[in-house]
Amino acid sequence: MWNKNEQQGTIDQAKGKAKQAIGNATNDPALRDEGKTDEAAGKIESAVGGAQRKVGNAVENIGKAIKR
Repeated sequence: MWNKNEQQGTIDQAKGKAKQAIGNATNDPALRDEGKTDEAAGKIESAVGGAQRKVGNAVENIGKAIKR
């Protein structure tokens, strides 16, 4: 299950791609650049969220192993 950072990162990536497409269609380089920035930030946020989830799962598995 995705955590909040993974979800928001995916949303930001989609938002960035949309801004890039609109910037290209309207010949607006500022909007296109803003879209690239949003997409990159979304990728980073999604990656951080994935790492957090993996660490959380590992800690949970260690806790289960200790209880045995």
